[in-house]
Amino acid sequence: MIVRTLTGFARGLALLALAATQVVILGLALVAFTLTFGLGLVFLFPWSVRMVRGRTRQARRIAGSWAGVKIDAPYRPTPPPPVPQRDGWYREGRQLYRTSLIPNFNRTFDWMSKDPATWRDYAWLIAEPVVGGLIAASPLLMVGYGVLLAAVGRPVEVLAGLVLVAGGVLIAPHVPRVHGLWTKVLLAPTQRARLLNEVRHLTQARTEAVDTQAAELRRIERDLHDGAQARLVAIGMTLGAAEELVDSDPRAAKALIAKVREASAASLVELRQLVRGIHPPVLAERGLGDAVRALALDSPLEVTVSVDLPARAEAPVESAAYFVISELLTNAGRHAGARSVAVDISHRGAALRLTVTDDGHGGADPSKGSGLQGIERRLAAFDGVLAVNSPVGGPTTAVVEIPRAYPGIGGGIIPRWKVRLMTVCWGLFWLPLFPQGLVTLVMKIFGADERSWFLALYLPEVLQLPVIFAMIALGGGMVAYGTRMARQLKAADGACA
Repeated sequence: MIVRTLTGFARGLALLALAATQVVILGLALVAFTLTFGLGLVFLFPWSVRMVRGRTRQARRIAGSWAGVKIDAPYRPTPPPPVPQRDGWYREGRQLYRTSLIPNFNRTFDWMSKDPATWRDYAWLIAEPVVGGLIAASPLLMVGYGVLLAAVGRPVEVLAGLVLVAGGVLIAPHVPRVHGLWTKVLLAPTQRARLLNEVRHLTQARTEAVDTQAAELRRIERDLHDGAQARLVAIGMTLGAAEELVDSDPRAAKALIAKVREASAASLVELRQLVRGIHPPVLAERGLGDAVRALALDSPLEVTVSVDLPARAEAPVESAAYFVISELLTNAGRHAGARSVAVDISHRGAALRLTVTDDGHGGADPSKGSGLQGIERRLAAFDGVLAVNSPVGGPTTAVVEIPRAYPGIGGGIIPRWKVRLMTVCWGLFWLPLFPQGLVTLVMKIFGADERSWFLALYLPEVLQLPVIFAMIALGGGMVAYGTRMARQLKAADGACA
């Protein structure tokens, strides 16, 4: 508790310092904005936008690492660079340019100026020194003001100061999360931006899925042509030779027929393997857990499998998970030189999680064109992600998450207005609860003459206590609502992760 409190104070002080230094960035951005749209110095606008985005990128990173509030980048995709015509000139509208400098600048300016996230960044940049600074400074202000009251020496002020100090200590650990939630209000993608990014992602995933399917069909065609088809042709030719020898040399004909029987058995084995490579029957009949256990029995490695799933996922999801594990086991034996592999199949809320750990020599890198890139392409159709930790010398751990594999599990999406209200409650609850509530109640009980900024003491006598208790109830209600919504938000994030 002490460590959390001290960490909260330190991070609050750091956030306050960042909010204060942000005034310099805000000033430079406003000057660049004025020169851009006032004097036509348009070359300053991209520079100022990149500067602002650098600060907001830092704020998102701090919110994620300090508060656990994940904020995705809301910006539209970068426009592609201009492509020259056959004659080497660049066309931009009705204009032709010798170099790509002006067309590229026009695209960049249009992309930045028409992206709503750019103006939300500017809005956050303006509001952060006030709102974010107030959130970060609230425990420090309460403790400081409490110490000043206690230094007066009179019992009433001492008691009121102790209440304020205690309140500041209690809310200090929550400051980073409240600040992260405030940051999320303006810097998170809007619903429209999420939908546009989702459409782009789905379009890309569909293209990759079609390419993967085409490659899979070509592989099946190649396997049939080089394997089963060749064997069937050989069987037909052998049967023809046996047919010619059946009268003149029955013994040789029997030998050829025996070879045909062996070749047909081998063809049947190949066809079964090919069918298993398309969709294993055990996967369709018994589910992912038993299919992976059967895969482990066929593996030359020592494979241990643990399964903890609430139900069966959709067939495409199970198929993708099965072949991902199959590829990881193949990589462990072929490339990593592993002897034992541990496979864990579980779920995290609505997400399916696969963890494969081997004792090989490590060094796996998806960027080197290994089978890991094929796994990423397979997972892209399901918004799945692959994380690999493979230091040189091993061990290698590959973690795969497929979101929304179990859509019936986990909570729903919390409306944005509730998140905003929760942020307001966490940022301002101390005002009615402590200065206007508990501290004012102490001043009222001891009959202090000092009214200061305790609003209830300026009211008629008959209204003072009801207003004080109403303030305490309001502050307590804001704390209760903020706590409940924070838990729901955490549960929803866990379910969607």
